[in-house]
Amino acid sequence: MTEPLSELIAYLAEHAPAFARRLQAAGLTPEEIHRPEDLSRIPVLRKDDLVDLQTADPPFGGMLAVPMQALKRIFQSPGPIYEPEPNRPDPWRWASALEAAGFRAGDIVLNAFGYHLTPAGAMFEEGLRALGCVVLPGGVGNQEQQVRAMHALGVNGYVGLPSYLKALLDKADELGLPLQVEKAFVTAEPLPPSLRRELQERGVIVVRQGYGTAECGNLGYECEAEDGWHVPEDVLIQICDINTGQPLPPGEVGEVVVTLLHREYALVRFGTGDLSALHTEPCTCGRSTPRLVGWLGRVGDAVKVRGMFLHPRQLREMMVRFPEVERWQAVVTRHDHKDELTLEVVAPEAPPDLEERLKHTAREAIKFRLQVRRVDHLPPDAPPIRDERTWE
Repeated sequence: MTEPLSELIAYLAEHAPAFARRLQAAGLTPEEIHRPEDLSRIPVLRKDDLVDLQTADPPFGGMLAVPMQALKRIFQSPGPIYEPEPNRPDPWRWASALEAAGFRAGDIVLNAFGYHLTPAGAMFEEGLRALGCVVLPGGVGNQEQQVRAMHALGVNGYVGLPSYLKALLDKADELGLPLQVEKAFVTAEPLPPSLRRELQERGVIVVRQGYGTAECGNLGYECEAEDGWHVPEDVLIQICDINTGQPLPPGEVGEVVVTLLHREYALVRFGTGDLSALHTEPCTCGRSTPRLVGWLGRVGDAVKVRGMFLHPRQLREMMVRFPEVERWQAVVTRHDHKDELTLEVVAPEAPPDLEERLKHTAREAIKFRLQVRRVDHLPPDAPPIRDERTWE
């Protein structure tokens, strides 16, 4: 690990101007970073920092270390943030996670992650194809069409949100079409024990979850023990104090901070904003890799709704277009394992079409479908997002 890391840091410092500036601002030279422990001398880079860097120096904020023409794909996530995809097989490294969940060559798999601008759909297709799976690129929506295709093709695997798999099973029951899904790899939202149990009782024998981000790809996955997330061997993860950014010992809760070990993009000491901890005991499955205990919350104000991050910054930028709204707050609830998003607004003088205009703007500007509810009062200090969900 020592030589490759030192060589990687030297290369990124030479080819990614923004990373060179980060080292300089920290009073460091590339030669001082030899071991994973040395990385803690570099301040944590936040998601908001990425937005600011890319705004000031588009499109990649000076962090791309290869010519743009050398990439396979470029994605856009909410922020907006542009994410480069390296031009190699399984660049987001999901194959190991999918293999641990029982996916094998010849499986026919519905990929229910989105393929439009955001990376999840292509991420998992790359991992599935690396294993030799046949992929049905479904995305989200058109449930009846997807169920009919799953029934006709004998789809036996699923990748996507756990709540969406439940919705597909419900639709299949409604249509009277039996499905053959026996294995599922789910991520991008919590998997409550009650939902895992329901899916298994409905025929999905193996339901495993993983953890990753749009910027980093695979950061952890369950094994057969289903006791935490094994960290893949091709990424460096530290659990860090949310105030100092310094690594914490196993068992203590902190922010998941990631360093990608590839030369295309200088994502070094990236703070995901997610809270977790490292397991203190080895896994009964025999794997020796470190394990995250699971998702324990968020550092910042952003929340994940239907698998996508909703940022207060996005909402503020959208609501500037509606001066007739005096106060507002987004409320996230969950019913029958499905997220619901409602925008509460105080707008006594607004015309009757306000609700429809807000719904349309939300779909276009922040890519969320939501309901709008007029209320008489909201506190002046009401946070932009109120999350009322429970995970049982």
